[in-house]
Amino acid sequence: MNSVAARPRIKDVAEYAGVSPKTVSNVINNFEHVSDRTRTAVQDAIEALGYRVNIAGRQLRQGRTGMITLAVPELDVAYFAELAKLVIAEADRRGHTVLIHQTEAVRERELAALHGFDAQFSDGVILSPLALHPRDLATRDRRLPVVLLGERPADGGTDHVGIDNVRAAREATAHLLERGRRRIAVLGGAVRGRQGTDRLRTDGHRAALDAAGLPFDASLVVAVDAYHWRDGARAAAEVMRRTPRPDALLCLNDHLALGALRSLHDLGLTVPGDCDVVGFDDIEASRFSVPTLTTVAPDKREIARSAVSLLLERVESPEAAPGRDHVAAHRVVVRETTGGKRVGEEAGDDPPPRP
Repeated sequence: MNSVAARPRIKDVAEYAGVSPKTVSNVINNFEHVSDRTRTAVQDAIEALGYRVNIAGRQLRQGRTGMITLAVPELDVAYFAELAKLVIAEADRRGHTVLIHQTEAVRERELAALHGFDAQFSDGVILSPLALHPRDLATRDRRLPVVLLGERPADGGTDHVGIDNVRAAREATAHLLERGRRRIAVLGGAVRGRQGTDRLRTDGHRAALDAAGLPFDASLVVAVDAYHWRDGARAAAEVMRRTPRPDALLCLNDHLALGALRSLHDLGLTVPGDCDVVGFDDIEASRFSVPTLTTVAPDKREIARSAVSLLLERVESPEAAPGRDHVAAHRVVVRETTGGKRVGEEAGDDPPPRP
């Protein structure tokens, strides 16, 4: 005889409480038309027997898995790792599990996520696209709920969460201009091509110069192969050897900025004395670099919460209006690389741990 006690079923709870299985189901699903006496009896039976709702079975009966997919380019880029952690926490709070898919910014891998490569396991996809073409979104299967992060490639029919990159870069450049910087190089920028994050942030930088009555120098926009520390170091080393030398670097993510700091140190240049540096993303490392990094901080918690919310709303109501947009907040966090205060001394930062 099996010594392991069988898991109690609704039928067992019903017998214990002296009611029908349907009444037990009504109590579990919190239906209103159940008397207080009956509800109490069922709840007492559930507690006495140790009954647990079979969430997986319920979801399968509803044609859902209780899982969502998060597809991001690179998990070793801190912004995406930090965002993934927040998405997982928010999904867990909403009773869902997150599958992580790394696309490596390869179009075929992004397409696989967009078209539900694991649709049998996932109710919907949160995707951060870097390589998709506008036609990829236009021809996607609309039955699979999708929320895009970052930029939405020219398609208004897919839900989207991001920040205002033009405004954010304009504010970061305005901060440098207010400090008297005039020859500002943009690491990771783009002056041509489609309206990706690099182009939008470059446009914002240019708008700040225009507003200040200053010329835009396209030669100071330095393209990079990728957005890693080494790419920032190489780009900074190249641009800082020019004559005249830039007096500030606007780096389009924090990895580029932290790599740039290393090159400036190797060149014997001081920050912020000889050159100001600003990054994007406010990753954890930016608070502990030497000097600490001024950066544009998107509200990553809001991005995660909004993305999960939009996706689950779409799962529940596929007929919801298409192409919903949520613009998350951002702020320029001024730290030591542009003359700001140490970590723990500026608003919104936790003090570093004491030794």
